[in-house]
Amino acid sequence: MIAHLQGKLAEKTPTHVTIDCGGVGYHVNISLHTYSLLPNTDFIKLFTHLQIKEDSHTLFGFIEKSEREIFRLLLSVSGIGASIARTMLSSLDPKQIINAIASGDVVTIQSIKGIGTKTAQRVILDLKDKVLKLYDLDEVSMSQSNTNRDEALSALEVLGFVRKTSEKVIDKIVKEDPEATVESIIKKALKSL
Repeated sequence: MIAHLQGKLAEKTPTHVTIDCGGVGYHVNISLHTYSLLPNTDFIKLFTHLQIKEDSHTLFGFIEKSEREIFRLLLSVSGIGASIARTMLSSLDPKQIINAIASGDVVTIQSIKGIGTKTAQRVILDLKDKVLKLYDLDEVSMSQSNTNRDEALSALEVLGFVRKTSEKVIDKIVKEDPEATVESIIKKALKSL
């Protein structure tokens, strides 16, 4: 298994790069996310995933280790191959994919070209627990469109409460009452802390 490649950037396109490592040029498929993060230097390092099939050996490269881990997680889902996983990482950045999976956001995953409703549901079903455990996330904290939650959390921090503890209490309150105002969230949290 080739874990990473480090060498001179010989060619660069939005879909692949060629890295010269000691006179050998490696053709490495990349996502648009990795392409956007490529440095403007001659020498680069990419974390790689080698896919071996009957008729080909294909290298996929990632600037960030975390992107490679998500790629591998996506490959573990039935019906998702390397090209769809790469398309997913090109359409959404890794954090968006993690958030969509953790919050069960079928619509976001389905918005990716080549992914239908059943595949999107399968991705969430297969990966939700892994993503929540791997990235140490809570389901509610992933739906961070709730500004009241964030404001209440900031207020409790200013009052001297530990963020982790406050987050758990606030998330429980928001789960019970998603429409709660900042004031009511803070009041309920102060009773629990």
